[in-house]
Amino acid sequence: MLAGLAAPVLAQQRPAAADTAKLRQSLTEVTVTGAATHFAAPVEGTTITAGRRNELIKPRDVDANLPQNNMRQVLARVPGLMVWENDGSGQQINIATRGLSPNRSWEFNVRQNGYDISADAFGYPEAYYAPPLEAVERIQLLRGGAGLQFGPQFGGLLNYELKRGARDKQVQVETSNTAGSNGLLNSYNAVGGTVGQVNYYAYYHHRQGNGWRPSNQFSVDNLHGGVQVALTERLTLGAEISYLTNRLQQPGGLTDAQFDADSRQSTRTRNWLSTPWLLPALTLDYRANEGATRLTLKTFGLVAERNSVGFVAGLPAPDTISRRTQQYAARQVDRDAYRNLGAELRLTHDFSLLGRTHTLASGLRAYRASTHRQQRGIGSTGTDFDLGLTAPGRYTNEFDFTTTNGAAFAEVLLRAGTRLSLTPGLRYDYLRNTSQGYLGRAANGTENRLPDQARRRHVLLYGLAAEYQVSAGTNLYANYSRAFRPVLFGDLVPPATADVIDPNLRDARGYTAEIGYRGNYQNWLRFDVGYFFLNYEDRIGLIRRPVPGGTAGQTQQFRTNLGRTRTHGLEAYAELDLIHSITGNFALPHLDWFAALSLLDARYQNQPVTELRGSGTAAQIVETNLRNKYVENAPRQTLRTGLTFAHKGLSVTAQYSHVGEAFADANNTEAPTANAQTGRIPAYQVADLSATWKMGREQRYRLSGGLNNVFDARYFTRRAGGYPGPGILPADGRTWFAGLGLML
Repeated sequence: MLAGLAAPVLAQQRPAAADTAKLRQSLTEVTVTGAATHFAAPVEGTTITAGRRNELIKPRDVDANLPQNNMRQVLARVPGLMVWENDGSGQQINIATRGLSPNRSWEFNVRQNGYDISADAFGYPEAYYAPPLEAVERIQLLRGGAGLQFGPQFGGLLNYELKRGARDKQVQVETSNTAGSNGLLNSYNAVGGTVGQVNYYAYYHHRQGNGWRPSNQFSVDNLHGGVQVALTERLTLGAEISYLTNRLQQPGGLTDAQFDADSRQSTRTRNWLSTPWLLPALTLDYRANEGATRLTLKTFGLVAERNSVGFVAGLPAPDTISRRTQQYAARQVDRDAYRNLGAELRLTHDFSLLGRTHTLASGLRAYRASTHRQQRGIGSTGTDFDLGLTAPGRYTNEFDFTTTNGAAFAEVLLRAGTRLSLTPGLRYDYLRNTSQGYLGRAANGTENRLPDQARRRHVLLYGLAAEYQVSAGTNLYANYSRAFRPVLFGDLVPPATADVIDPNLRDARGYTAEIGYRGNYQNWLRFDVGYFFLNYEDRIGLIRRPVPGGTAGQTQQFRTNLGRTRTHGLEAYAELDLIHSITGNFALPHLDWFAALSLLDARYQNQPVTELRGSGTAAQIVETNLRNKYVENAPRQTLRTGLTFAHKGLSVTAQYSHVGEAFADANNTEAPTANAQTGRIPAYQVADLSATWKMGREQRYRLSGGLNNVFDARYFTRRAGGYPGPGILPADGRTWFAGLGLML
């Protein structure tokens, strides 16, 4: 398993730009098949990765529950990964690192094949769509200074690179079918190949199940088709389209008492979510000067929706049939419609200066996104998925949002000698957000229209990365990069949840810096150890405060700027081939130990706030301060470790995860509230066991299976203020899966 590493090799003098193609080819060939995780070369396509912490993960080479997109297993080698585990359907992926919010991965710039897939990259960056991991060739994580090339997000880049058709076959068929606990059925079927100058790949994926909790059924369908036509030796035209349709039943949140009594119970039987997602894209790829110059143009769009219907009253309110009417209460209907169009032009060019060959990466971006949001419609009293409205047949809130973004960036990889490289960079973003609509209605039914809003921003970001080659297989890296997070349009108006929004929200700004040492030693040790510092100004988050003008003891969750947070910590990853490190005989079986450790300190700085202390007539509003309070959803320790035994076609992995305690709000509320939306999130430990057996000629047959949460630990990773709660959202207990795959 530790047969090699795509670590950056020594930067070397090249007499001519024509040698660039040869160097890039050699860098690519250093990557050894069979290694599930490795580091990127200094230049990957049109992206400079030198001097940044980066991971490239191949899901197919990981023993994991791919049918349910189990990120706890697939990304186990990423230090500090925080996963919100509350969706057994595998459809909603909620991940983050470095103390950032995992909410639908919105602190990352989430992409598929290099283009945006979230609802609105700058207005509503929630990624409701994620491709099935059986279709993903590799996952690219680029942190640190990634914002200069892919956008201003603090989290960096998360890019799903989909498979393409076989280069050496006209037709290749792949099928994988899996069954599991709670009625899980998963089927992935693909066909691809190369005919003449045309490479093609298409798949259909279906996943369904009843979920670990009652009222948790799901049905997910994915379709994708892609084709690349080599018009000339240098010019390739590509087109692809992805479509998702799903229907997810949400069992609601639990109070702490309910969770302690039975974490598997459900409080909601009539809550549903559906997010149909259509992603078309056209690409143009041009290579010149024997690969020394590469130009790519990606034009992409989005036609999508977010539809929910349910009983959304906070806990402990029950959703029961009324004795008076003999029926359920009317449900709430909320709908979003997204229409986006964008284009990105990227260029990498190798040039000679002072006897060295350097690389310029630059790009332009144009993007426009529009959202039509309808909230708090009065829906049916039924139990099925029904988005129809009852009297008065209209929505209480309705808004139109638009985002216009133009951007330009440039980075230069400067090779100073044979070992040292420096990469300075700049990025400029123009942002314009508009909103118009109404919030509620007067007694006579007229709309309470809000003033039309338009915000313009001119944002200049800059950064510097450095890399020093210590040996042929190891290097030191360091970087500094500015980051920016605009106020989202969802923050400007009250959402369809229990949260209350501060009307005076400000954009968040800051920077990240990191230093680390990584590499490969004699093909049996791979490691990456680093320290990072993240400064986040005007961070937007939640505090619990007294309701203004409310009764004594009444509180609310308030979304506002919480001042500055400073996060720093150690991130360490190592993977050791135990047998080969002792014997040096790579013909023997593999026994690989891996560990990914994060020690994190994320705290608020000076920020005066008020809070309610006491209850009843003794309740008092007192002034306090968030200074030294821990950032919410930021566990101080995260450790994922495991052993993999591999010999010939058999691979077995046992994995253990420990995640330290965290808090659900910036006040670091210890005692849970009655509605369970704030309070401590206890530490938890969970173990997984997975196996894969590849058989037959060219390993065309594949058996896989495993147990997730082997010891049936009962834990939760999230307290939700609204969808898909509100309240505690339990993680799944013990489940199993088993599948058979075939490739012809």
